[in-house]
Amino acid sequence: MKIITLRAALLAALAGAAPTALAQPQSTSAAPDQATGLTIYSSALPGAIPPELYRPVPGQGLRGYGAVPGYAVVRHDRRLDITGGDSTLRFADVAALLDPTTVSFTSLTNPDTSVVAQSYQFDLVSPDKLLEKYIDRELGVVVQRGDASERITGTLLSAQGGQLVLRDASGTIRLLNGYQGLDLPTLPGGLITRPTLLWDVRAAAPGPQTVRVAYQTEGITWWADYNLTYTDGANANAGTVDVGAWVSILNASGATYANAALKLVAGDVHRAPKPDRPRYEMMESRAMAADGSAGFQEKSFFEYHLYTLGRPATIPDNSTQQLELFPLARDVPCSRILVFDGQGEVWSNPGSPNLEPSYGLAGPKNVQVYLRLDNTEAAGLGMPLPAGRVRVNRADEADGAMEFIGEDAIPHTPRDERVLIKMGNAFDVVGERRQVEFNVDSKRRTIDETIEVEVRNRKKEAVDVVVQERLFRWATWTLTTAPAHERPDQGTVHFPLHLDPGATGTVRYTVRYTW
Repeated sequence: MKIITLRAALLAALAGAAPTALAQPQSTSAAPDQATGLTIYSSALPGAIPPELYRPVPGQGLRGYGAVPGYAVVRHDRRLDITGGDSTLRFADVAALLDPTTVSFTSLTNPDTSVVAQSYQFDLVSPDKLLEKYIDRELGVVVQRGDASERITGTLLSAQGGQLVLRDASGTIRLLNGYQGLDLPTLPGGLITRPTLLWDVRAAAPGPQTVRVAYQTEGITWWADYNLTYTDGANANAGTVDVGAWVSILNASGATYANAALKLVAGDVHRAPKPDRPRYEMMESRAMAADGSAGFQEKSFFEYHLYTLGRPATIPDNSTQQLELFPLARDVPCSRILVFDGQGEVWSNPGSPNLEPSYGLAGPKNVQVYLRLDNTEAAGLGMPLPAGRVRVNRADEADGAMEFIGEDAIPHTPRDERVLIKMGNAFDVVGERRQVEFNVDSKRRTIDETIEVEVRNRKKEAVDVVVQERLFRWATWTLTTAPAHERPDQGTVHFPLHLDPGATGTVRYTVRYTW
């Protein structure tokens, strides 16, 4: 079984060895003159990232790392003083969600420098971790006693669900259900404040070297947003749109990328399947203003497209940011397409013909409205369009206010291809479809079916309507009687209608299926 959808048919027709001695670990930090590169990949469906995903949750903070449908390749170039022989390098400027199996360390100035072993440390400081480390150790607990505070010192025996079990100096076991604060003499060993990469490095000679650290991280994605402003043309079937394109970047990877060389990859890059993981809820964000200078440059890259920003960009952690993808394209010609699909979604069965007379008759009466535009240089566009959400507005002549008139999602669209945007349903144009005849001849193995489609235009202006019919009962068919039509594919027929104001148009055809 396969489903035959309206969109598929319309697009076809209208779109044309370990170290012996280790030196003291060296810690790195990002300086302004140190380079960071960030290439972001998106695995989100167009328009599928709801605002709730990156909206703050009061009192709960960041909770959505696992929900972000994308990833990035991060490259840090750093100038380090490396001790000759065997030493340990500690690198803390990394994303919290990095994949340790993708980490690489390369000396750009001394290829003989090698990594003997590497590890990723992520046992971060937290209240629960601190209490866990202090089991069987002495600490101070501050509790409230009426209007005064009291400090209790003892050995921590248990800490679960906000409750502490403490043995004080007299040996008394005390259960504390609430406390104002804790006094911890030292930070327990093994806990760190930031995710850290650790390398055992072997260098032939001491001295400064430029090294590149690269890895993949989850928790970051991008998508395209297109804002269109529609203007009527000379008639109801044509007009123009101004096309603005923006890139939205969502960063919840656990790192800020300061002054990064930013690249975005558009295309379906395959990755090895991963086990299912829980989808977390929402995440905190703060909106960032867009800087309109030095925009993106696009080029083909393998079987994908690469968009490179012409200026450094800072992508803060827990943020969304919008950047202009390309300058506003004005007065792009477009057509308004009205389509009556009186069947709705129908199923074809490759194993046997569909002999059910009433199947496909309970379809909608709505006439659907589309905008069609050509992604060509002549039309004012002509660049690969990443998949994204398209929002269309139109100015109200009464006050000049922009009013929302439709929204759709488009797939990755190459240059010189057509873009089809579903706007909604027409209010003043309606259709009706009925079956006039249906005969099955089992001996001759034929089905004869006559369909009549009526479309009524209640507007004060003429409109063009496409009546779409899908001949789903069997793969072999012939139209025995039919008005002028087009066949965009093997199973679809388009009948064009021109309707004057207040007029009604009828399409009547007979199809014979044979098997």
